[in-house]
Amino acid sequence: MRFGIFLAPYHAKLNNPTLALERDIQLIEHLDQLGYDEAWIGEHHSGGAELITAPDLMIAAIAERTRHISLGTGVYSLGYHHPMSVAERMVLLDHLTRGRIKLGVGPGALATDAFQRGYDPRGLRQRMAESLDAIVELLRGEGPVNRDCDWFTLRDASLHLLPYTRPSFEIAVAALISPSGPALAGSHGCSLLSIGSTLVESGVEALAAHWNVFEETSIANGHTADRASWRVVAPWHIAPTREQAFAEIEYGMKEWIDYERDVAYLPLARDAATAREAAEEMVRIGAAVIGTPEDAVDMIDRLLEQSGGFGTFLCMTCDWADFDARKRSFALFADEVMPRYQDSTRPLRESYRWGKEKKNEIVPEFNQAFQQATERYYGADHARTRKITKMLNTEEQA
Repeated sequence: MRFGIFLAPYHAKLNNPTLALERDIQLIEHLDQLGYDEAWIGEHHSGGAELITAPDLMIAAIAERTRHISLGTGVYSLGYHHPMSVAERMVLLDHLTRGRIKLGVGPGALATDAFQRGYDPRGLRQRMAESLDAIVELLRGEGPVNRDCDWFTLRDASLHLLPYTRPSFEIAVAALISPSGPALAGSHGCSLLSIGSTLVESGVEALAAHWNVFEETSIANGHTADRASWRVVAPWHIAPTREQAFAEIEYGMKEWIDYERDVAYLPLARDAATAREAAEEMVRIGAAVIGTPEDAVDMIDRLLEQSGGFGTFLCMTCDWADFDARKRSFALFADEVMPRYQDSTRPLRESYRWGKEKKNEIVPEFNQAFQQATERYYGADHARTRKITKMLNTEEQA
């Protein structure tokens, strides 16, 4: 399994925005060093909490300060942009990063973003589909593209710079609850990005339905539906103990819940009077992990069972805890959770077990070689020889 983050980002404290953006970059630097696989950066234009308005610009800045981690738009709101501009900017990033980018697309998550632009939110999914059609054709590079929609036109259009990643970088389509995202992804041979599947109770139930729609439309359009390319997103914060984890999220949980209720309009813990109550309610319904590494393992196992299996688990990153606590949480997750699903510690455990079982068979001969070498140099009656012999006999008895 692969691991990463989905950085909308949710900044719970409306403090210094410049520092908040810098911490976002520092966090992904930290994840790059810890061995996380992916970071997806969002696009929002209102609401005051999700500050990144241009994910491609953020990716360009992050790419210069990281070495390994893949960087994706999480997501480009396609209905807000001319499709040729999206394709060109992503191709340029693909070259600048030597193939470390992915294009995540969606219709636009915030109603206020669409309202300020004068867009009818009921038409955004259609615009996304029309844009994705054009982007896929442009990236294919097989000839001029001509399109005439009510909101964009392409006339003998072609990209003079083709992707660095051939034939193209990965494209992922976002899905929340409705089947439109999985159907669009399957029809174009894109991968599926299930966002916020745990944040509403029906979202967890929708995971299996997401896959069914995606698989059906993929097959119908001649594409292969591969669970290894499916990404599932959920929020978590972990610490060595549950009590510490709950204490740390007191920092920003209330502001985050207020934002989700008042701006994003997600029905989260509506009856909770305190941040602690809200956090406990989210844990109770399985919407989030706030606890220990074992609690994170339990959630991943549950999601794997409910979904039928997926290839990447992304943390919906929120400022529940302060920056230092969040970095510790990600380090703890990398150290104690990720290896469970990457088979990286099994050979270590097997080697330890084998060495323990073979100890009585191997150690006496090994110690005898030490003793003989010492005797040859010092002589059998030398004090140092006797001391080493006594030490080796003690080790064998142990």
